[in-house]
Amino acid sequence: MDKDIHLVTLGLGQEIFAVPVGCVIEIVAMRELFRVPDAPDFLAGLADIREQAVPVIDLRRKFGMQAAEITHQTRIIVLEVAVASRRLVVGLIADRVIEVITLASGQIGPKPDIGHVWGSAYIAGVARHGANFVIVFDMARLFKDEDVTAIVAEGAAEPAVRAA
Repeated sequence: MDKDIHLVTLGLGQEIFAVPVGCVIEIVAMRELFRVPDAPDFLAGLADIREQAVPVIDLRRKFGMQAAEITHQTRIIVLEVAVASRRLVVGLIADRVIEVITLASGQIGPKPDIGHVWGSAYIAGVARHGANFVIVFDMARLFKDEDVTAIVAEGAAEPAVRAA
């Protein structure tokens, strides 16, 4: 018997990705971010979320996609994710948050076989939802990179020009 999985879907361009509802703390409008010196390119900065400095990952940069203009739909999805023996609170920039969906676990298939090893270890699987494909993130692997866990210890620096 398939177990239901509840996911928050988010858009990056025409692509649709999903994160488990259980990881989501809140979804907030884009706000001013503070740069972290010598941080990886995909770290957009730190956001003040309920008086806590939360590292914010620009998924477009992390995945090698072209930058997009910040719009009224741009959101930061604040997540709590277990990585190794610690829990990280981190934000993800999404072009838009679409909806919460429920899928049976059997609806989520493996990454497509393209004939060779595929570089994206961040993908747990792919599902069809309506007319669209939804790429489900493997949350532990998305944030397992040493540089991602290292950013949690960084402090805020100067404001970045990324306000909505």
